[in-house]
Amino acid sequence: MKDRLIIFDTTMRDGEQSPGASMTREEKIRIARQLERMRVDVIEAGFPAASNGDFEAVRAVANVIKDSTVAGLCRANDRDIGRGIEALKGARSWRVHTFIATSRLHMEKKLRMTPDQVLEDARNAVRYARKHCPDVEFSPEDASRSEPDFLCRVLEAVIAEGATTINIPDTVGYAVPQQFGEFIRTLRERVPNSDKAVWSVHCHNDLGMAVANSLAAVVIGGARQVECTVNGLGERAGNTALEEVVMAMKTRGDFFPVETRIDTTQIVSASRLVSQITGFVVQPNKAVVGANAFAHASGIHQDGVIKARQTYEIMRAEDVGWTTNKIVLGKLSGRTAFKQRLKELGLDLESEEAYNKAFQRFKDLADKKAEIFDEDLQALISEGGASSLYERWKLVHMNQASGMGERPHSAVVLSEFGTEHSAEAQGDGPVDATFKAIESVAKSGAELLLYSVNAITTGTESQGEVTVRLQKAGRIVNGLGADTDIVVASAKAYLAALNKLHDETERINPQV
Repeated sequence: MKDRLIIFDTTMRDGEQSPGASMTREEKIRIARQLERMRVDVIEAGFPAASNGDFEAVRAVANVIKDSTVAGLCRANDRDIGRGIEALKGARSWRVHTFIATSRLHMEKKLRMTPDQVLEDARNAVRYARKHCPDVEFSPEDASRSEPDFLCRVLEAVIAEGATTINIPDTVGYAVPQQFGEFIRTLRERVPNSDKAVWSVHCHNDLGMAVANSLAAVVIGGARQVECTVNGLGERAGNTALEEVVMAMKTRGDFFPVETRIDTTQIVSASRLVSQITGFVVQPNKAVVGANAFAHASGIHQDGVIKARQTYEIMRAEDVGWTTNKIVLGKLSGRTAFKQRLKELGLDLESEEAYNKAFQRFKDLADKKAEIFDEDLQALISEGGASSLYERWKLVHMNQASGMGERPHSAVVLSEFGTEHSAEAQGDGPVDATFKAIESVAKSGAELLLYSVNAITTGTESQGEVTVRLQKAGRIVNGLGADTDIVVASAKAYLAALNKLHDETERINPQV
């Protein structure tokens, strides 16, 4: 019988550290429920000490998740760990994840601490956490660039204090597979009490080797937990992609000595949900979850697949949740059917009022397009969740005109805390004109970093999903908007981003 590989998902913590990918409490609950349906072993819900909002989000996730362990990240100090314990203690199964940097570079330049001070803080942090929680994970940040002798001293000490999982991060994606696998094996061999903890890895994708490094750590190093994110979301170039690790294990079961308990049919649903919430569109050629992952354009390939799927497909599309778009509802559908379909999709809302508002948005959408797909429902709920937050600006009305030989023109009516403002502007295109009209009222001074359009489903009446990324004074935010009119969707996305910019909630970055 094969060993079990523990899948530790950090989409809502490390994934959230992607510029503009911050998530609300409601959005984290939706993602957590999907991860639970996927049978993820450990869900890292966030960094409770970052802000009051983060604390409440982690607590909310801890209170609703029943079948997965819920973890929170804490720096190696009593304050952070105390906040983590308070946020997590309502969970059926919970874990405190504490960390401190161990590389000479980080200790000298970032922490300004001596190795002995770091060792003492690590030991004290695990000791304190272990008094309150039976499941404690310790991570030596920047482990792959740490001196092995010192790293072994730290790891031996924290295991002696009760750490149940030892996680080795390749924080900046510096490692290469063979070397990293041997590094994990060496650590396990040199640390005398290594058998008293589960060994884990947390790899970043700066050199495009996060998945390869993680798999090498499992096969060569004997790691039995992999930390990863849906779609490989994360800081800089991202983290180890959950879907790639899981499907590698399933597809190459002949090679890997471990197996996961993941329900792979939920992978595509998780990918779409995270993409919609964060605004980070999945590239078409992305492994497993990209739109082209199971598409065949070459005539030779098409002929081969028709004759025998295995000729050019090593996985079945159905095994990861790819199915044909399912038409579930239309304009004649009632409230009960609508509510039932949301629950089947894992889109549980908190109150009857929330269902009523969502149903009204559904009816409005059904008047515009005859066929409502699951993806439409997911976008509808995502947009509703965003609009229920801090909302300074709201689109009341807009009108835009463009034609060949004419300069595009847009007129908007915006509501600012209930007070209406009108504005008009011209631009190089209808979207440009609309953004300029909005800015003439909002006067945000924000820089537009990204404008992205994605069709939610197929066909000319598909909803367009627009992502807008704005930057101001070092803050980067994403706004998401959806509508059958792409210009309206663009206006909604821009205003959603503005509302996030105006929300002054301060968050602490755990790695700064």
